[in-house]
This record gives sequence, structure tokens and C-alpha cells, in this order.
Amino acid sequence: QVHPVESGGGLVQAGGSLRLSCVASERTFSTSDMAWYRLAPGYEREFVAGIRRNGGNTFYGDSVKGRFTISEDNAMNTVYLQMNSLKPEDTAIYYCVARPANIARWEGVLAGYWGQGTQVTVSS
Repeated sequence: QVHPVESGGGLVQAGGSLRLSCVASERTFSTSDMAWYRLAPGYEREFVAGIRRNGGNTFYGDSVKGRFTISEDNAMNTVYLQMNSLKPEDTAIYYCVARPANIARWEGVLAGYWGQGTQVTVSS
């Protein structure tokens, strides 16, 4: 299996939390930077968070800094997105992406293996 598989989406009230999970094959996970992107109706795909395979540095989109945290469990080939203080504008389909390692730019670069996505809906 090349494409990662997301889980953990759902419906939550504003101010609440959700944790998304993404599992990839060992080969894909060990050679990829992992990232989360989201797509909301009427908007372009937006970079949410990323983590480098080499060094583990993390990166975040401006709209989620301080609220979302990306992490990974190497033994389980799994990356997580902890989402706190959720807002209605966070409503979107969230995609996990296994990107070729060391592409410098996160925003607007859609290379890699994409999961099918998981819906997150935040009610006001």
C-alpha cells in the first residue's frame, strides 16, 4: 500500500479537540516527509502541518499555529494531527500526504502520495 490512510475525523463543537491519525507503509513512511493538508468548499488546498523525515522538524500553516500539533510514531508508521481550540473555519476534508523528503516548500506543492481524506466538521 503506497497511499496513506487517514482516520479520526468527525463532528465537534467549536472549542473542542480532535486527533487525526495517518498510517503509511513502512517503506513509504521511512522515505517521506509527512504532511497534512485540508480542502474546504470554495477554497484551495491549504497546507496545515508537516514533519521532516530527517531531523523531525515541524512546520505549520499560519491559520493553525498554536492550536494544532503534528507528531509521529515511527514504530507504528503513523503520523498524528492533534487539533485543539477548533473553529468553524477549520471545517474541511483533511488529507495526509507522504511527500518526497526534503522538498523545501510546503505551501502549494502537492507532490507525493495522498490519502483519501477524512472529514472534519466544526459546529458553531
